[in-house]
Amino acid sequence: MCRNLDIDRDNRIKAMGTELIIFLLQVLRIAVPYVLTSVGATFSERGGVINLALEGMILAGAFGAAVGQHFSGSATTGIFAGLLCGFLVALLHAFITVSLKADQIVTGIAINILVMGATRFGLSVLFGSSMNSERIDGLHVSHLLFDPIVIVALASVVIGHYVLFKTPYGLRLRSVGESAEAIDAAGIRVLPMRYSGVLISGMLAALAGVFLAFQQHSFTDNMSAGRGYIALAAMIVGKWTPVGAALASVTFAGAESLEMWLQTGLIPSQLIQALPYVMTLLVMAGFVGKSRAPRELGVPYEK
Repeated sequence: MCRNLDIDRDNRIKAMGTELIIFLLQVLRIAVPYVLTSVGATFSERGGVINLALEGMILAGAFGAAVGQHFSGSATTGIFAGLLCGFLVALLHAFITVSLKADQIVTGIAINILVMGATRFGLSVLFGSSMNSERIDGLHVSHLLFDPIVIVALASVVIGHYVLFKTPYGLRLRSVGESAEAIDAAGIRVLPMRYSGVLISGMLAALAGVFLAFQQHSFTDNMSAGRGYIALAAMIVGKWTPVGAALASVTFAGAESLEMWLQTGLIPSQLIQALPYVMTLLVMAGFVGKSRAPRELGVPYEK
């Protein structure tokens, strides 16, 4: 009898361990787009440019990846196509906000709407459907931890922190966000620095979109589903640092994963589905007042 009880206990412990590993892997999978996008956002906003266009950049990356792999049959081509689409959207955002000095918040929202409509139109033209693309294979990896995009996401936190806080480029970019006039007086051109921050942000957000398309094996209409806005919130909670943004992203991903695990029927599904967004609001309410944004964030440089 005692032996049977010991076996049952060991089996329960093993089952709990397996479920924990599955849960942690699910958190990692959900966190990857948030981490990439929020780390990218720190570069844009440290340079003084508010990037509300992250949602559109994720969508553009996902659309480019799906179209690129579908017509070439190569995942590598899909990745480059996604990055190119994200780069072009980021370039548009930088041109309108940095060069033309338009309102950065309005521009970001407008670009999100533009990309949403453009991808829907592209789906109709290329695939005959305004809802989804044809199925793509994505990346063939044996395990999530071996996915090169996951590795890049983890590396982006360390590299992003090093570049922003340990290199001359990072010092200049942060200085542009704090006092563009002072950095210009030192002989460093403000506009190229701000462009670079937005473009880095766009490329990382686009890679997040590539990851989504490869994981879902297709592009679906509005598949970013608010991830750009949550990543922006994670960046603010993380106090405009790559490490802080990544930690906040993992927290939000944990809430989203928990939402999936709690769908047992005991709690109303609408309340469970709102959990990640409620948590985002609660965390923002607790941290945003304690975070200090770059001094000239959102302020166009007038020379």
